Amino acid sequence: MTVILWQGQATGSPFASFIPLIAIFLIFYFLLILPNQRRQKKLQQMLANLKNGDKVITSGGIRGTIVSLKDDFIHLRVPPEQVKLEVLRSAVASLENPVEEQK
Repeated sequence: MTVILWQGQATGSPFASFIPLIAIFLIFYFLLILPNQRRQKKLQQMLANLKNGDKVITSGGIRGTIVSLKDDFIHLRVPPEQVKLEVLRSAVASLENPVEEQK
């Protein structure tokens, strides 16, 4: 039985072995982290600019019109019965865009 030990010789600097790891991190940053940060910033800006009369869609899929705003809560009027709901401001997923409905 013969056992052969493989001994590799260290060539180059130790920094060279980290280059692929750094490249992978940069790819993940630009493809995943940066777009998510932009999306979060846009959502926070939209939530800060809500006003009475805006038509919104909540994260639960409820569509309604804002009738009043508080610090953390908003009141929505939901058709057809004109029910008034109180939901968290953070539950608003998007503004309802009338241009998209016509398409």
